[in-house]
This record gives sequence, C-alpha cells and structure tokens, in this order.
Amino acid sequence: QVQLVESGGGLVQAGGSLRLSCTASRSIISINRMGWYYQTPGKQRELVAEITSGGSLWYADSVKGRFTVSRDNAKNTLYLQMNSLKSEDTAVYYCNAKIRDESLIQWNYWGQGTQVTVSS
Repeated sequence: QVQLVESGGGLVQAGGSLRLSCTASRSIISINRMGWYYQTPGKQRELVAEITSGGSLWYADSVKGRFTVSRDNAKNTLYLQMNSLKSEDTAVYYCNAKIRDESLIQWNYWGQGTQVTVSS
C-alpha cells in the first residue's frame, strides 16, 4: 500500500528540459519496480522508463538517450529527467509502483498524473 504524488510537469519549448518527481507515502527501498508511463488521447497508457530496486533500467525506444529515470530512497522519490523534449512527448505522465502482497500477487499503484506539454 502506497500513495504516489507527481509534480514537475508544465509547458516547455521543444529542445528544453523538465524533471518530474514522484514522492511516495512510505519507504520505496523495498518496492521492486517503479516507473513512468505516459498517455495521450486515444492511446493506451505506455511504459516510458522503469527502474528496479537493484538498479536495472528500461526505456522505451522513443526516449532512449533523452530521458533518465532514477530513484532517491532517502527522499522516497522517483525522478524522470527529460531532455531534448519533442512535441511528441506531450502527454500525461503517471508514476507507477509494482508491489507484491504476502501471496506474491503483484499490484499496480498509480499517481494522479502530471501534464507535460511541449511546444514547437
């Protein structure tokens, strides 16, 4: 059980940068998988970047080399550094945590979303 709150979205020109933050209501040290998803009208929510408790990373092809996901366990916070932003990056970005219960069933937890708009 965890609550997630995103911040850092906004309006930025193409080529600019933003840093999204996701602060959890409890320690994230034991959360195996945390990541960022984005969603635009007419499309399903898609995984952008993910990091495990062991430091393994995954990025969607569309953001490789431009975005960096990281976690600060001391601050219970997940970050997404977004550089060289493109208009195609415009979307609502959601923080996600995957947590297993005592029966080892994995549950998804979501933040409320933060809007990122990239102008041409």
